[in-house]
Amino acid sequence: MYEVATNRACNLILITFRDHVGPAEVTQGRATVAAALAALQPGFRLWTDLTGLDALEYACAPEIETTMDMFRQKGVAEVVRVVSSACKDIGFTVMSYFHFDPAPPVRTFASRMEALEKLSV
Repeated sequence: MYEVATNRACNLILITFRDHVGPAEVTQGRATVAAALAALQPGFRLWTDLTGLDALEYACAPEIETTMDMFRQKGVAEVVRVVSSACKDIGFTVMSYFHFDPAPPVRTFASRMEALEKLSV
């Protein structure tokens, strides 16, 4: 599952990956991301929650990279990743080097609770 949510008051977009995610979901999600970004201002925060992810198909990479480019073009100011295990990162860090330029700060936390405690949202 690939979910997109926004909080306009906090200028925040949250992308949640759960269970098994395939390219069709990520492609469909990109349209949802585009609509969500229209409601946000440059300088927004991007939260990506991978804690419930079991598997992300390799074929999702091009769509994720395109979505990262959309975030950069819209003016992402900070990236927050919630990753319960380093093995769940599955290339997000590496892709960020190529698709977020200039690179916004990327902060990684083991749980949403930890991220919420350390960041003002």
